[in-house]
Amino acid sequence: MTSVVLVGTLDTKGVEYGWLRERLLRAGVEVVLVDTGIMGEPRVAADVPREAVARAAGTELSDLRAAADRGAAVTTMARGAEAALARLHAEGRLHGVLAIGGSGGTSIATRAMRALPLGVPKLMVSSMASGDVAPYVGSADITMMYSVVDIAGINSVSAPVLANAAEAVAGMAKAFQRASMELRRPARLGAGARPLVAASMAGVTTTGVDAARERLTELGYEVLVFHSSGTGGRTLETLAGQGIFAGVLDLTLGELADDLCGGILTAGPDRLSAAGRAGIPQVVSLGALDMVKFGPLETLPERARYRRIRIHNPSITVIRTTETECAELGRRVAAKLRASTGPTAVCLPLRGLSALGAPGGPYHDPRADGALFSMLREGLRGSAARLYDYDTHINDPAFGRAAADRLHTMIGAVSAAA
Repeated sequence: MTSVVLVGTLDTKGVEYGWLRERLLRAGVEVVLVDTGIMGEPRVAADVPREAVARAAGTELSDLRAAADRGAAVTTMARGAEAALARLHAEGRLHGVLAIGGSGGTSIATRAMRALPLGVPKLMVSSMASGDVAPYVGSADITMMYSVVDIAGINSVSAPVLANAAEAVAGMAKAFQRASMELRRPARLGAGARPLVAASMAGVTTTGVDAARERLTELGYEVLVFHSSGTGGRTLETLAGQGIFAGVLDLTLGELADDLCGGILTAGPDRLSAAGRAGIPQVVSLGALDMVKFGPLETLPERARYRRIRIHNPSITVIRTTETECAELGRRVAAKLRASTGPTAVCLPLRGLSALGAPGGPYHDPRADGALFSMLREGLRGSAARLYDYDTHINDPAFGRAAADRLHTMIGAVSAAA
């Protein structure tokens, strides 16, 4: 039987969760109700009570109440909800999850959702969904639905919104369960499956990465391309950490330049770390490290207004990284790759790192690029990472194909040794 988990605070949203449970039962799914409330009494009975959620986080509900620290309590119950949902998923009792709430409820539920595997249906109905949802979604496949009105009773506005949410998650959960059952059938195991490879790409590295993707496809891989938009890089890191990739072709590292220089498309300090920690074969290049991305031109920080500026599109303005910044980026990339536990190769396109940085382009700067290459070489001296020079720019199709062939060879060597 298909099972949907409802997770939320049953003291403040108990009526609404009771209503949702009835809608889901009428839609033909079982319901497991997880209570993450703290202070008030639950207004509907839970299948996983709040006391159990608190214990899953390593504490007692009475201690949370006595401390009277709402922020700490929300964090603790979020951790407990994460553990509770992981257990339900492992037991085969979770084919989809639905939650409703304001800022606190959304914070608790989405933390639990983010810990579930890719593909498990996750739907959050929230009064926060019309704003910046990045802190809630992260790099997970969470669907956010705006509640329109605050979730405070069932009324002429909230009823159709919540009804749609219930029907949506019921449908997704049924489809997910059917797909899971198909994948578990022995006749299907491994049939037609292709090894997964992750690739990073930006608009300014598209030609080179496309050539690499096409070559890897010819070699029998399924290539998942992640846009280096901050979120894309974080998602790549998350999935690499889950071990789903046979290899990573990380040709575009522009998010690291944004992280160093205060750009808007940073993926955070952990970018370029997960594949190395997991021991996954990786081929790395330095695509788009010759630029930092900001918002529209009028939002450009004062410190950047005297740099080499290009309007990439109405929403993105870029500046050229300096020689000093490039040297620091080389040091950071080397430090990350030195820590890799798996096969690592670095392909250096000596004639340019992006469409703007190719010979004749506005960001072509051999001196700045040279500082990047030099510091990278120095930082990797004596490490297991191998460096390969190519007398071309990153968007030369020959460079992309060569990088793809190198990754294929590395994956093959790992498979042969296994």
